[in-house]
Amino acid sequence: MTGAARLAVIPARGGSKRIPRKNIRSFAGKPMIAYAIEAARASGVFDKVVVTTDDQEIAEIASAAGAVVPFMRPADLADDHTPTVPVIAHAISACRELGWRVDEVCCIYPGVPLIDPKDIVTAHEVMVANGGRQYVFPVTSFPSPIQRALRR
Repeated sequence: MTGAARLAVIPARGGSKRIPRKNIRSFAGKPMIAYAIEAARASGVFDKVVVTTDDQEIAEIASAAGAVVPFMRPADLADDHTPTVPVIAHAISACRELGWRVDEVCCIYPGVPLIDPKDIVTAHEVMVANGGRQYVFPVTSFPSPIQRALRR
């Protein structure tokens, strides 16, 4: 096997209903997905940053931003009710079918313009320092009661 050992996988489907085309909509001058791609690349943690999508325009924008899109996601994994885990599992399988070694995978959602590469590095360090745990999950403090984060 060749290729990547550590992958960032960014799941970005084209059919968003609440905010149409949200993954590639411009936010502060660049497509939303570009922030996730740039942070993943800047972290230095990953051998490849992979975008899994069912949408050709997203694939082109992701490639231009520095990600690889080595396969297109099948339609049955790109509807409103598809959970993240099967999408990431498909990406891992597809990368392995390409002959890539896959040792570690990080899912980074595409709508994260405030993501900081240092947080990705820290999360990876925590995972490695804790005996190579199977996963870490990001959390942060919230400056006021969490109930104030919701609005009807």
